[in-house]
Amino acid sequence: MGVLVGRKTPDFSAKAVSNKKIVEAFSLSQFLGQKILFFFYPLDFTFVCPTELHAFQDALPAFHERNCQVVGCSVDSVYSHLAWLETPRAKGGIQGITYPLVSDLNKTIARDYDVLVPNEGVAFRALFLIDQHGIVCHQLVNNLPLGRSVEEALRILDAQIFFEQNGQVCPANWEKGQKGMKATLAGLEEYLTAKI
Repeated sequence: MGVLVGRKTPDFSAKAVSNKKIVEAFSLSQFLGQKILFFFYPLDFTFVCPTELHAFQDALPAFHERNCQVVGCSVDSVYSHLAWLETPRAKGGIQGITYPLVSDLNKTIARDYDVLVPNEGVAFRALFLIDQHGIVCHQLVNNLPLGRSVEEALRILDAQIFFEQNGQVCPANWEKGQKGMKATLAGLEEYLTAKI
């Protein structure tokens, strides 16, 4: 598949951990009507991954106030997720994470999203912003050593919301509170003239 932007998100039914409990048939379709930030990380009990998971948790109120559900996914089992959730933050654990973590033990979800690292058996650091209709609006895929920016994920979410509410597009480096522009030559000229 490669690029999923503009397409219906691949749905699935898989085991997950949510609020420290195992959910037998978790799916993204249960969040239709909300936006979803769905992200893959390589493995539990690693080094960059807990920094990202905690960063998403720290920003969770900002995602929720934008009606966006955060969901993580790796190729680990739900039992590994539970053990990692019981490990204190100071010891490399993710104790305190409250959003769902999906188990992709058979790697079909990572394959469906085309983020499985060749010959590694883990997923790239991939992130998908899915709108309230289940359409992928944004995707980002980083190589394993490169952690993601949660601030950038929120900026993209704000840009999507701004576009939906105003019908205007968001120019380079747009941030919440700034003006957008009409997707016309006149709109571009107006925007560029204001920058001079």
